[in-house]
Amino acid sequence: MLTVTVSQVNRYIKAVLEEDGKLSDLYVKGEISNFSCHNRSGHFYFSLKDQASAVRAVMFQSDAKELPFLPENGMAVLVRARVGVYERDGVYQLYVSDIQPDGAGALAVAFEQRKVKLAAQGLFDEACKKPLPPRPVRVGIVTSGTGAALQDILSVLSRRYPLCTAVVAPALVQGREAAASVARAVRQLDREGGCDVMIVGRGGGSTEDLWCFNDEALAHAVFRCETPVISAVGHETDYTILDFVADVRAPTPSAAAELAVPSAQMLCRQLYDLNGRLSKTARERLRSLREQLREKQDHPALRDPGRGIAKYSEKLDFLTKALYNRKRIIVREKQLGLQAKAALLDSLSPLRVLKRGYSVVFRGEDMVSSAGALREEDHITVQFWDGSASAVVTKTACGEEPD
Repeated sequence: MLTVTVSQVNRYIKAVLEEDGKLSDLYVKGEISNFSCHNRSGHFYFSLKDQASAVRAVMFQSDAKELPFLPENGMAVLVRARVGVYERDGVYQLYVSDIQPDGAGALAVAFEQRKVKLAAQGLFDEACKKPLPPRPVRVGIVTSGTGAALQDILSVLSRRYPLCTAVVAPALVQGREAAASVARAVRQLDREGGCDVMIVGRGGGSTEDLWCFNDEALAHAVFRCETPVISAVGHETDYTILDFVADVRAPTPSAAAELAVPSAQMLCRQLYDLNGRLSKTARERLRSLREQLREKQDHPALRDPGRGIAKYSEKLDFLTKALYNRKRIIVREKQLGLQAKAALLDSLSPLRVLKRGYSVVFRGEDMVSSAGALREEDHITVQFWDGSASAVVTKTACGEEPD
């Protein structure tokens, strides 16, 4: 009987599985469960299951970073993998190199995931949309410097509204570096271009060709723009994340140019119409004033203005005399009332009492009403009706006359 260690058993099973060509590269269909992404390493760990069985799986960071979407629990997928053994635990598992959604394509799943995420962050809110200026002076354009889309936009701008100036910020619009290039151009135009409105986009292409316009960093760059942004990606049936973040979506680059600027011909027609309406209003107003003037010419005040003046002059004289008489009556009434009150005040004056031979004694500021309140050597003031005298008390007695 052969005796081996646990490590030897695990190593042997691993070698057997890895030498089996059928297990080295196969596609496995199932549903994801127990999904987790390791924070530090970036590896994906999950189980792949069907109605009867489950198998553990791992996808290393080098392959995981290439996925355009994030796997989720319950997602039906088709994985490309090899079967191997995790020797330390003696557990066999799938080493996954690629994951494809079973049904919808990977890019479609990634698009929906990103759309839900950015909507939850408020990047699609209608309340944040900026209105387009009615008559822009500078129109910014972010697209390929050599693409047909740029020529289409410039052609429409020059034909439709030659008064504006086009400011072009060339960018890559396809490939791995395209999203960063477009986002950089958007930020530069918004910060330095002095534009009233900005068009961002490119011509048609496949989903892969247009994928850079689904980039999260680009979405945030457009959302933070102070300049109103028009998205112009692909054809009318093409939708990207940029279309939802932008202030206005145009079905094509040419349509974006038409949305960005007004029609010069239409403005001329509007000016012509306004001029006609203004002239008509002025003529009608002038006619109305003439009719009013003719009506006023027959008014008695205009036929004989002196008569009206004399009439109101007589009325003014009458009112003036009435006012003067009323003033004299009021003044006389006030004088009589004042005299009566003065007489009453005089009758109550203490000076009238003093004139009859009485006097008032003060000690300092206090009036003395009784001899008992005085003491010898008190300094007093005697107030008469026509003046006062000072004295010093030598002797006092209640009810007795002093010596």
